[in-house]
Amino acid sequence: MTRADATIEISGTLQKQAWVDDVLPPVENLGAGLWSVPVPMPQSSLRYVLVYLLELDDGVAMIDAGWNTDEAWEALTGGLGKAGFSIGDVQACLVTHIHPDHYGLAGRVREESGAWIALHPADAAILPQRYMEMDGLMELMRAHLMRSGVPPEPLETMRGASMPIRGLVEAVLPDVLLEDGARPDLPGWDLTSIWTPGHSPGHLCFFDASRRILLSGDHVLPRITPNISFHPQQTVNPLADFLESLERVALLDVDEVLPAHEYRFRGLAERVTQLRDHHDERLAELRTILRRSPGATAWECTLELTWSRPWEEIAFWTQRAALGEALAHLIVLESRGEVRRSGDEVEHWELTGR
Repeated sequence: MTRADATIEISGTLQKQAWVDDVLPPVENLGAGLWSVPVPMPQSSLRYVLVYLLELDDGVAMIDAGWNTDEAWEALTGGLGKAGFSIGDVQACLVTHIHPDHYGLAGRVREESGAWIALHPADAAILPQRYMEMDGLMELMRAHLMRSGVPPEPLETMRGASMPIRGLVEAVLPDVLLEDGARPDLPGWDLTSIWTPGHSPGHLCFFDASRRILLSGDHVLPRITPNISFHPQQTVNPLADFLESLERVALLDVDEVLPAHEYRFRGLAERVTQLRDHHDERLAELRTILRRSPGATAWECTLELTWSRPWEEIAFWTQRAALGEALAHLIVLESRGEVRRSGDEVEHWELTGR
């Protein structure tokens, strides 16, 4: 199969149609004790997060939770009801990563049900700084933006751009830490935790070998590419981590991928090929930019990159994520010896000629 031949099959047809119609998809019984519950994300282009319910002998487990709004809570509890459960039946909440749309309601779920919350240790380690004691993170973000060459006027706004969504998270610590390869104690399920860093340092996918499904969180989505950003709470080379993680999941014996957004699909290896191609194209675009503008800052590179809509229409929060994405690609090129950076207060990037 060539890269140009890589295609996927949409298996979540009701979800896909709802996406086209710009409505919330239905709660679905996927068979084999598995349910899909859409939890809305108002004022977000992602529209909803898909929470998955795993039936147990004495209740139900959840993969992800949605973010902390009353509308999301009503959708989550309503979805549980359609599956024949109540919030008190939830025994476990396994969270793919600590972004608000996945972790936000986990604390409320635990408070109402006594369920245990699980995260990868790498995400658990950054959780207090991210949601509980944020002053230090704000200073790190300011220094990060300055090094990237962000001008003073947008810098202060971008520094605190994520603060409005802080309230969408019930800031609690997890009860269980799931390392790579861990097998959560969920009778009737053959789940293995697959550590897939990139979108976050501790992102987890969950693979059920007997059902041949991958609950992929934000690691592999059918239509969009997850944001892979370098920022103060990331790994040293997040895009390299992500690409390596893609290769790991591509080798799994999977019939269907159940992502946290959009819709279910078949063709994991094909989708991995598409994602690799996308990042290869971004790396090539950055090489072209640096050939044209040697010594550019990360901010200047970001402004030159192609985005899905005009830069002035992009919100500050998304602009910051775009900067992080440009940096992640520059760091990959640096790790390959293709570019180098110089400067202390402001970093400048140039091709090495290799």
